[in-house]
Amino acid sequence: MELEAIYGAGFRPDGRDRDISVLCLYDTLTGKSEEIARFSQLVEAPQFTPDGSALYFNARGLNWRYNLADGTARRIDTGLCGNCNNDHVLSPDGKRLAVSCGDSVSFSRIYVLPAEGGEPRLVTEKGPSYLHGWSPDGSTLAYCAFRSKESGPDIYTIPVSGGEERQLTRESGYNDGSEYGPDGTIWFHSTRTGLMQAWKMGPEGENQTQVTFDGDLNTWFPHISPDGEKVAAISYHKGDSEPWEHLPHKNVLLRLFDPDGRNIRTAVELFGGQGTINVNSWSPDSRYFAYIKYELPEG
Repeated sequence: MELEAIYGAGFRPDGRDRDISVLCLYDTLTGKSEEIARFSQLVEAPQFTPDGSALYFNARGLNWRYNLADGTARRIDTGLCGNCNNDHVLSPDGKRLAVSCGDSVSFSRIYVLPAEGGEPRLVTEKGPSYLHGWSPDGSTLAYCAFRSKESGPDIYTIPVSGGEERQLTRESGYNDGSEYGPDGTIWFHSTRTGLMQAWKMGPEGENQTQVTFDGDLNTWFPHISPDGEKVAAISYHKGDSEPWEHLPHKNVLLRLFDPDGRNIRTAVELFGGQGTINVNSWSPDSRYFAYIKYELPEG
């Protein structure tokens, strides 16, 4: 499929714009993947709508809605947010879309707009701020932010309406990827113990608990399923990248495990990394998760 050849304002190709992107669904009941669409350019970060009828994704700094029934894609009008990062999040009711957008103030600040398109409203005055989670009650956003030149990012929350942000992590290392589970638990990844590992904590930052203890993998983006029973995450082989690097064009693993870190198994081996599952991509019924694998063009 060829998307409309349009670039978001301020978007700068990083050498990946000729990637062939293959949108896939993994079925946790059968253990098999299905290719549902191929795109002749870079597409990243699929996320199901709450009713399961469509997927939102990022392409060229813009957001798109892909309808599963007929295979059509429609660009979302994000107004002044024409340089969106690949970490958009739909509200629990599916009516709003939150995006991280580069603007004249920062590399990334967080905005909220109608899910069908419209004028975005600024939420985070400070930047850089990179969105990842929307609380189940719809009131709060969770994100990582760089607030000190002497440290990596930490996890923060802020009311969707805006206001004062609240810092939840203060441990050294790279703390990122914060998103909410159905019970309000915040899942994230961190290098505080060496390699990148999956972690979780309470909604106020309490009870920060390491979930994975891999010795030869760096595990990013633990995505909890809507029923709270399974976690999907992407893992890089140790040595392919630094623990804090989320790179493209790598041989990676998509793994499943229980919320307590047990029963870890590899679901998919693929060529990907950056953009494959940057946001929670579980289907509403917790049976499927969406992901994108990549192919390099010939020549």
